[in-house]
Amino acid sequence: MPSEPVSASAPIVEVFAVYGVEPEIQAYAMAKYSRSALSMKESLKEITQQKAEKFLNTFYFQYGHRSIADLAHIALAIERLSILAAIVVADEQRWDGQERSTRYQDFKRSGYTTPQFGGDSASRALYRQTVDQLFVDYEQLSETMFQYLAEITPKPAEMKQDAYERTLRARAFDISRYLLPLATNTSLGEIVNARTLETQVAHLLSQPHKEVRDLGALLKKAALSPAYNANEESLRALVAEIRAVSPSLADRAEQELLREVRVAPTLVKYADPNPYEIETRRELQQAAADLMQGAAIEPAPLVDLLDADPLEIELAATLLYGQCHHSYRQIRQAVEAAGETRRREIIDLGLRHRGKHDELLRPFSSGQQFRFDILMDIGGFRDMHRHRRCVQIMQDFTTAHGFDTPPEVEAAGIRATYDSTMKRAEDAVRELSTAGGEEAQQNAQYAIPLAFRKRTLFKMDFAEAVYISELRTTPAGHASYRNVAYAMYEAVAHKYPALAKYFRVVDVREPVDLLKR
Repeated sequence: MPSEPVSASAPIVEVFAVYGVEPEIQAYAMAKYSRSALSMKESLKEITQQKAEKFLNTFYFQYGHRSIADLAHIALAIERLSILAAIVVADEQRWDGQERSTRYQDFKRSGYTTPQFGGDSASRALYRQTVDQLFVDYEQLSETMFQYLAEITPKPAEMKQDAYERTLRARAFDISRYLLPLATNTSLGEIVNARTLETQVAHLLSQPHKEVRDLGALLKKAALSPAYNANEESLRALVAEIRAVSPSLADRAEQELLREVRVAPTLVKYADPNPYEIETRRELQQAAADLMQGAAIEPAPLVDLLDADPLEIELAATLLYGQCHHSYRQIRQAVEAAGETRRREIIDLGLRHRGKHDELLRPFSSGQQFRFDILMDIGGFRDMHRHRRCVQIMQDFTTAHGFDTPPEVEAAGIRATYDSTMKRAEDAVRELSTAGGEEAQQNAQYAIPLAFRKRTLFKMDFAEAVYISELRTTPAGHASYRNVAYAMYEAVAHKYPALAKYFRVVDVREPVDLLKR
């Protein structure tokens, strides 16, 4: 019997949002589109948690269909972690989230993280004294800057007093944030898919800072444990009302409405420290030390647009870049002089410990046309760090590059006090890092104020270079990253004059209205 012809009429397209489905069950239902003719609604009706777990164990872990975990999205809150740890958490290109702003919030009551110092009471005492004083100085500078800005910025008649003060305090916090140490507690929220979370947890568990490793374990536990139910209180009240009418119906309602939900009990359970990352970092640190042989760190500009390199030279230089504090140009020069055999040995180090399911390390993301070696204050870097379309290769936190000073500090006549604060912190960091004990260098980094400079390699395409230059030069932005973004534009315009006209940047040398945000 011949089959009926397919109707030539327009199909009836159905589009709908899905709500109230657990992440792993949603991932299973989405994945079934490739394996079943069932509709989403039909799939969701037949799927149970047990079926989802069985499916994911088979296709995700046994068959390696990793893209399935991209379909399970999870919202997580991470509270009272240090700014240092928050930078590591946010250093994930597929990450979406928001962190507490140093512009709109006063951090004097945030508290701070204190490493264990391996039982070294003298180091712990010095650390607490240093960080406590930084918070005292932060509070004083916030008030001093507010008073100074109010003196030089009259309130417009049409502007309300509270709006005027709120705007100037935000500007004052932009300045006083330079004194906040990396130990400062912050909070952030992230929304990631399960594959990204699994990778993120493994990355955090592999880090040299104990706080960060502990945070990786807590993230994993949060994915495996019952999630916070924002509606629990109202639902319990509803169940109580139902129970007054029908106890049996209330039992059913309680089972359905108040059951525990675990957001990723299957997809994240095998996330463990990554030997590839740990061993490769150790060997590349030694390779960088051997190649640079204690060479002094040469002066470098705020922004350096690098020249094109042969791919092998770029790979070897980038692999070493994140394991020392020298500029890319200085490392590149040493890599080129080392010869082809040594370059390939360095590249081999980046691959020697790679496991079956390991992605290549980030330094292998090479070949972009625009590569900027940027040396800027840590506070400003945190804003630039949000541009995750870039490939970012971070160097570690250090005081070796000195610190930035906001021009308002000089104008207000308190430069000597500011410099004294930075010098005191720098001396303490140096003493803490050489005190010995486990993770002494990592522990000392928590006392570094955000004013100290950090070097990062940003690799991107032309569209991203234009985007950052345009977005980050707007007058409402922080002076630190405005200067960086404008320097990026100037570097591209100098190298490619014909392209300069395509940048819609704001000249950072023009005066800024402090009351416009």
